[in-house]
Amino acid sequence: MNQDRNVVLFIASSLDGYIATKEESLEWLFKVEGEGDNGISEFLDTIDTVLMGKTTYDWIMEHEGGNSWPYSDKNCYVFTRSSIADTEQVKFISPNIPDFVNELKKQEGKNIWMVGGGVLLHSFIKENLVDELIITVAPTIIGNGIPLFREGNYQLDLSLKGTRNFNQFVELHYEVKR
Repeated sequence: MNQDRNVVLFIASSLDGYIATKEESLEWLFKVEGEGDNGISEFLDTIDTVLMGKTTYDWIMEHEGGNSWPYSDKNCYVFTRSSIADTEQVKFISPNIPDFVNELKKQEGKNIWMVGGGVLLHSFIKENLVDELIITVAPTIIGNGIPLFREGNYQLDLSLKGTRNFNQFVELHYEVKR
């Protein structure tokens, strides 16, 4: 019997719990002195599938994508309510999120990265789809913006798997208690 793959949130947050400013800026994040690539390469080796919302996809295309998709060696799915044609590297999907993710988890492969953003993460948490959270906290307080965790009627009990620091960043690794 195959063990299901884990859905892992790997994301950076300000100390006060925001993943971006209201204008979707990450300038505050790039001002922090890290160490190497802050663990991203090591993490990418553990996954073969990337899930994200359309807003996150658009941000990546505007700020990082350029002519090349940064996750071209991964299976990439973008959740959207719009009808968009797939590209060579990305499949745009609008199915029932829990059914789609649970089917992915049953397939052979490495772990699945839930990139973001906040709206999609909220759906994943409400549907109990996240298995692990790796949150890299920046020593910055931005006061307001796009929250990592949206307000709602849910609770997630976690168990700490480990902590690491990358110069000024602190990585917190949690497993969801089932």
